[in-house]
Parts: sequence; C-alpha cells; structure tokens
Amino acid sequence: HVRNDDQTPTADPEKFARLMEGLKTHCPGMIIQLSTGGRTGAGKTRGGMLALRPDMASLSVGSNNFPTRVYENPPDLVDWLAAEMRKHEVTPEVEAFDLSHILQAIRMHGEGALFGRLYVQFVMGVKNAMPADRDVFDFYVRMMRERAPEAEWCAAGIGANQIVVNEWAIAAGGHTRTGLEDNVRLDRDTLAPSNAALVQRAAALCETYERPVASPAQAREILGFAHT
Repeated sequence: HVRNDDQTPTADPEKFARLMEGLKTHCPGMIIQLSTGGRTGAGKTRGGMLALRPDMASLSVGSNNFPTRVYENPPDLVDWLAAEMRKHEVTPEVEAFDLSHILQAIRMHGEGALFGRLYVQFVMGVKNAMPADRDVFDFYVRMMRERAPEAEWCAAGIGANQIVVNEWAIAAGGHTRTGLEDNVRLDRDTLAPSNAALVQRAAALCETYERPVASPAQAREILGFAHT
C-alpha cells in the first residue's frame, strides 16, 4: 500500500513506482506485491500501478461485507484487473474472504484468466466476513487440495486471530501471512514494535513444525515466477 502526504490511502502509480525503486535498492531480491484493494478508490484506478510489473498484486474476486461497508468487487472490474495482470505478467494473490471466492479463483485460473501459478490466500477474522473458524479452515484446505492440487495457498488472520491462523497454516503445510497491516499486537497488552517482530514470531512457529523458511530466491521458485 502507499499513502498520500495526508496519510489517506491512494493507488497513485507514481508513489508505487517510488516504493518499488526503494525496495529494489534496499531489499534486492524481495518479492514485491502491490495492492489493488478497494480502500484506495473505485474502478480502474485500483489497477493503475500494474504497468509497473511488480512480481505480484492482490486480487479480490468477489464482494463481501467489511466492518462498516461493503467491499465491492464487481465482476467487470475483477475481469479487467485480471486481464491487466495477464498483460503485464503479474501473478495475482487472490484474497479469499469467503468460500465462493476460492471456487471463483479456481474457475478463473482453469479458464486461463489468471496469470501464472494459482495462489490463494484465505483471509479469516474480518468482522462481518469469514471468522477464524478451524472447521472452515480445514474445509478450505481440502477444497484447494482436491480442486487445485497444483496451486499454492496461504492463510491470514486478523487481529488476535493472526497467530492462531499462522499456526493452522504452518501445521497444515501451507504458507502464512503476518504483519502490522492485519494486527498491531504481540499480545493483549503489548504493541508489536515492528513488522519484524511479527515475522520472527511466525518464523518460530515454522521451526516448531519443522517447516523451513524460504529465502527470496526459493520463494520465487515455489511461486513459479517468470520474471524477477
């Protein structure tokens, strides 16, 4: 994500370009994923940065309720964003807030609408959307294994659910997501001092479950990137 000087969210391609330049300079090899999420605006402005050809970009393939609003992802916009990602060879990270989003992603990939290897992230714990429910998580994993066995999947939990879902995903053989965007605390009483602290916490779980943490180069190979 990038922001304006007043800290409001934006999809300004120039700001994304400056961000990418800094990341490539200071974090060479890091996988760069840009957001096409709805908090930055409506319509095709959400995909204006895809011409920068990041490694990945987020893609929501359906609408759902958020805490105070509807997160709108109409079919025509989803199709346009997916087509732009294909055009610029950007691998989508499908953000699935509901079972229907997982099935839609599998269908779209099977029809050739999504560039690269299918990568689906389960987002659990957003108020008014899918809760962090273990039975639901297990069903999601089964759907991916049965219907898209060549795909990669990941899981993210919001707030206090972050560490819970981290452990579910790591233990089940998937990838996991952490960071301050989804959760700002190490525990009820302790604010996380940095993204790094949350990453270290997830990495410790990986060690517990004997799941080695991939290097950037290994992660690129796992995700099947066609360019760097």
